[in-house]
Amino acid sequence: MIMKKTLSFLLFIFCVFSSQAEIIKTKVKSDAMNKDIPCVIITPTNYNPSATYPVIYLLHGYGGNQNTWPDIKKDLSQTATQDSIIFVCPNGENSWYWDSPFNKESQFETFISKELVSYVDKNFSTRNDRTGRAITGLSMGGHGALWLAIRHQDIFGAAGSTSGGVDIRPFPDNWDMKKQLGEYINNKEIWDNHTVINQINKLQDGKLAIIFDCGFKDFFFEVNNNLHNTLLKQGIAHDYIVRPGEHNSQYWGNSIDYQILFFKKFFQKRLPK
Repeated sequence: MIMKKTLSFLLFIFCVFSSQAEIIKTKVKSDAMNKDIPCVIITPTNYNPSATYPVIYLLHGYGGNQNTWPDIKKDLSQTATQDSIIFVCPNGENSWYWDSPFNKESQFETFISKELVSYVDKNFSTRNDRTGRAITGLSMGGHGALWLAIRHQDIFGAAGSTSGGVDIRPFPDNWDMKKQLGEYINNKEIWDNHTVINQINKLQDGKLAIIFDCGFKDFFFEVNNNLHNTLLKQGIAHDYIVRPGEHNSQYWGNSIDYQILFFKKFFQKRLPK
C-alpha cells in the first residue's frame, strides 16, 4: 500500500511538472522599441525538436496581456498536445498592434510580424513559412490579427478575429486609440489608413484564409457585419460566424475553439507559399 501511494505521488509530481514545462514564460527583445516584451509560449507536452509545428499567434484585447488567452482557455496546453500546435501569446500593451506614427515606444506591427516571428522560428521547431502560421485575437487583438495578416500575407497564411474592433472610426474616444493615432478630428486620414476595413483592397481571393465572428449583443457587432459585407462585395472568401453572446471571456472561450479548428484544417491543406 505504501509503495502504491509513493508511486501515485511520484506520478502526480511528474504530471504537474510535465503540464508546467510546456508553458514557457519569456521576454522577447524588440529592437524597434528598445525594450523586452513579455510572452507566453505553449508547446505540446510531447514536443519533439526533430518535428516541425505550425504556430497560432493569439493576441489579447485592450487592458489585457500575455496571460489573457491562457487564463481564458485553461486547456490550451491540452489543445497544443492534441493538435501538435504551438501557441504564442505576446503582450501587445494597448497598442492596437500598429506601428504608431506618434509613439516610438509602440511599434507592435514590426514587433509581431518580424521580431516575434523571427524569435519563435529561431528558438522552436516550426513550419517557418506562411503555410504554418495563423494569427487571431479578441477585441483589440481581433483588429490586430487581421491588420497584421492582411498587411503581411508573406508571413501569415491564415487570420481570425473574435469580437474584433475591425473598424475603429466609430469609436474615436475609446480605448486609448488617440494616443497612438492622434485625435480623430485632426487626423482623419491616419485613422482611415489604420482601420482593418480599409485594408481589404490588399486582399486577393484565396490568398489569405480568413475567419471572424461576433456575438449578437456585442458593441462591435455592426462593424463586423460591415466587414463581412465589404468582403462579399470584393469577392473575398471568408468564414463569418454570428452567434448569441456578448463582449466577454465566456464568448471568446467558446469561439476560439472554432477558429482553432479552422486553422488546423488550413495547416493540413499546405497552401502554396
